[in-house]
Amino acid sequence: MTELKPVQSRRTFAIISHPDAGKTTLTEKLLLFGGAIREAGTVKGRKNSKHAMSDWMEIEKQRGISVTSSVLEFLYDGYHVNILDTPGHEDFSEDTYRTLTAADSATMLIDAAKGVEAQTKKLFKVCKMRGIPIFTFMNKLDRQGRDPFELMEELEELLGIRSYPMGWPIGMGQSFSGVYDRHNKKLELYNPENPKEIDVIQLNGPDDPKLDEVIGDEGLVAQFREELELLDVAGDVFDLDLIKKGELTPIFFGSAISSFGVQTFLEHMLKLSPWPTPRESTKGIIDPLTHNKFSGFIFKIQANMNPAHRDRVAFLRITSGKFERGMQVKHVRLGKNLKLAQPTQFLAQSRSIVDEAHAGDIIGLFDPGTFRIGDTLVEGQEFEFDEMPHFSPEHFSAITVKEALKHKSFEKGLHQLTEEGAIQLFKTYNRFNEQQIVGVVGVLQFEVLEHRLKNEYHVDIQLERLPFSFARWVDGPEEEMNTFKKMQRNLVTDRDGRIVALFDNDFQMRTAIDKYPNIQFYENSFYKSQS
Repeated sequence: MTELKPVQSRRTFAIISHPDAGKTTLTEKLLLFGGAIREAGTVKGRKNSKHAMSDWMEIEKQRGISVTSSVLEFLYDGYHVNILDTPGHEDFSEDTYRTLTAADSATMLIDAAKGVEAQTKKLFKVCKMRGIPIFTFMNKLDRQGRDPFELMEELEELLGIRSYPMGWPIGMGQSFSGVYDRHNKKLELYNPENPKEIDVIQLNGPDDPKLDEVIGDEGLVAQFREELELLDVAGDVFDLDLIKKGELTPIFFGSAISSFGVQTFLEHMLKLSPWPTPRESTKGIIDPLTHNKFSGFIFKIQANMNPAHRDRVAFLRITSGKFERGMQVKHVRLGKNLKLAQPTQFLAQSRSIVDEAHAGDIIGLFDPGTFRIGDTLVEGQEFEFDEMPHFSPEHFSAITVKEALKHKSFEKGLHQLTEEGAIQLFKTYNRFNEQQIVGVVGVLQFEVLEHRLKNEYHVDIQLERLPFSFARWVDGPEEEMNTFKKMQRNLVTDRDGRIVALFDNDFQMRTAIDKYPNIQFYENSFYKSQS
């Protein structure tokens, strides 16, 4: 390929899926093709010492699941690829949502036997809100799955997105023989005895007699040709503009566990996906192709990536300009100049000092407590990027420390985990016995909280589940707010002192909204500080 400008060579994408669809496996294989690792780990069978590269937290290794987003980068065919590997577990966290704000496109991984599942829908909704391109990989074709047309129909019905298959499978499960590349008119043959050895055969089209020879099953070939003809007549046409708007998803078929179809998917996606996209700011659109000054925003904070050093890393997505180690930038929220002395890039928990980076890249900054999620760093004229959404928790627990002598460590741990965005911390409002309440998006985060406080801060905690299911930030005229505060039960304050109302159920919440028409009830708050 012709050499691209640094910005144009960047591809930053997130992988979204439901649990067990094979997301961490796909990530491993992409890293393998990119030469970032020599041997892909496996997610199952945690008794041995080899774990998936993107699962670095101790609890992930123990349970065999991803519970925090990883950042992984590698080079492939002139492209500089940044993968944001989001948690796939059912009880995911707000970290998953926020990671999607740093991506320019998304890969949606779907189990061909199960189709679109609950978590995929949640994550797709966030991608849809941002209007980013979505590339679909139908996984596990080497197992018996659902009819590909049925899967395409489900994408449209459940997610509201049209699809264009870039390839089409020949058979499935035990009869799976390969995938025909519609654009390049070539056949990738699947060998169940040795899936990693993929024979690629150039054809003159689906009617090429060579196809009959290599497949050797008349019925299978006839069915394939019939399906492809139906696709050509009744299916959507390839439209790059619609793909870029996130209204048409290219579909790829394969098997991540056996590496089949992964390289083809990677090569097509890198060509079709966008380089770093413009971002809205208080100064207007910041386009990385025309805005030469450095800028970026913090989308993730992770404490104790290296427990031996008790460190804390802020993940910065570069949005424009060139980053150079040691450069001076302005921390807009604090109004201070900072020297960025030891920036790092990642392969999960492995890191290396980086001397320069460009728009689209993700770098880690040592954080002594300076950063908050949503912070903007700039060179030159000051501006801030659009505020980062703060999603309403759905599960709540009262939290206390078991040993009073550990109170200081307890408070430090809670503060750091709140700064990371791993939890949301509230305090009861106007109660004589003040109580701290933890709110999370996914219930697994309580287990992660307990695990991390014990292992990283040596603190044992008591969690008491509370009946609330909804949190709404409230605001309105002073007189009405005073009445609301006196009459409404279950009020708390967030870390910025804003009033939040907690409700057991939807009916309770609707009743309050009807009763106080002049008060606004907000589902989302924002991570920017009011200080």
